Amino acid sequence: MAKTKSTFFCQNCGAQYAKWQGQCNSCKEWNTIAEEVIQKAEKVSWKSSENTSKRVAKPQRISEISTQAEARLNTKNNELNRVLGGGLVPGSLTLLGGEPGIGKSTLMLQIALQLPYKTLYVSGEESAQQIKMRAERIQPISENCFILTETKTQNIFRNIAEIEPDIVVIDSIQTLHTDAIESTAGSISQIRETAAELIKYAKETATPVILIGHITKDGNIAGPKILEHMVDTVLQFEGDRNHIYRILRANKNRFGSTNEIGIYEMQGSGLREVSNPSEILISKNEEDLSGTAISATLEGMRPLMIEIQALVSSAVYGTPQRSATGYNAKRLNMILAVLEKRAGFKLGTKDVFLNVTGGITVDDPAIDLAVVAAVLSSNIDIAIDKGLCFAAEVGLAGEVRPVTRVEQRILEAEKLGFTSIVISKYCKIPKNNFHINIIKVAKVHDVVHHLFG
Repeated sequence: MAKTKSTFFCQNCGAQYAKWQGQCNSCKEWNTIAEEVIQKAEKVSWKSSENTSKRVAKPQRISEISTQAEARLNTKNNELNRVLGGGLVPGSLTLLGGEPGIGKSTLMLQIALQLPYKTLYVSGEESAQQIKMRAERIQPISENCFILTETKTQNIFRNIAEIEPDIVVIDSIQTLHTDAIESTAGSISQIRETAAELIKYAKETATPVILIGHITKDGNIAGPKILEHMVDTVLQFEGDRNHIYRILRANKNRFGSTNEIGIYEMQGSGLREVSNPSEILISKNEEDLSGTAISATLEGMRPLMIEIQALVSSAVYGTPQRSATGYNAKRLNMILAVLEKRAGFKLGTKDVFLNVTGGITVDDPAIDLAVVAAVLSSNIDIAIDKGLCFAAEVGLAGEVRPVTRVEQRILEAEKLGFTSIVISKYCKIPKNNFHINIIKVAKVHDVVHHLFG
């Protein structure tokens, strides 16, 4: 019988040490190093001994390897399919992370109920009755969805051998534990070992496995960083619990692009797919309001029309306030300096507040021109035409700079019914019959002259 071995792991970053010490040398955190058992007398595989095959992998010439792609499994969820690159790949391991209460379990249960394949939903956090109550609220119960409340991997694999599911969902990886490790569930060694067993099962049986993972206060997935390297796809479920929208993005994807995003709306009956994100990002005001401008931005590969709101008022205190929500405050200060220096607007003694509606945060420099238009509109209290939108970057010299993939932005504005779009004079647009008026400007002065005469 092999001797039981133990070592010391940092519970924050997963660094390994031979003995205990107060501070982790990797992440510089204090009192995060704890002792864990890393080897037990016998290590049990995910398969029972009688089912273990004697097959040994042999090297193949690259020219002899079959390149016939296996059909992806359609999740019946267009937003998830878009982010995954077309659906679930057989034998892949997907890790879904997100803040508590953001809707990870709801999304996975909703997909498990929609799938036409035999699905095993393993929960280590809720009872079967709690899951049934949520399932009844989401949609009619599916005959293909099996619920298992278990945290021990050996018992999970025993049930998998009986049911033989097409897809396995684990909620969550931090609650699992295996007999091969004697440390507590959620520890560094347990997460690594249970994930390794699931990866071996997924690869040998060509069954896709979806893991739900907790995140730390820093926004990173809890557990060792190696967990993200082990899996094939890492999905991040983002959003503010005070807003109804949720964004699903891929931080890592071995089978598709990481530039795609999926957008959902949280409702009482579950998560609704949002095929047109602009419907929740643009206010539907019937009257003309000053200080608002529409910008054509890109979130990954997806074009969005977002609304920029600005409020300019006289400063009550000696130092004027500069506040931005969903936009870089330093970039706002830069744009205000450009307006004062290059366009002659005296904004140094005024408070400026900026907001991106919908609660999202945008880093795209193409919304600079919309910020300029919203600030100037609020300053002189003249509303901007509702059929006008903007897509350009503003430089320090007051020049209007071109942005990437401008054709895609123009097509999105045209599709949503906008009559005009303001872009940089230096944009190279392919010859195309756009049914929208394209206004080209070179300086901030040109924008002011066009908007306000």
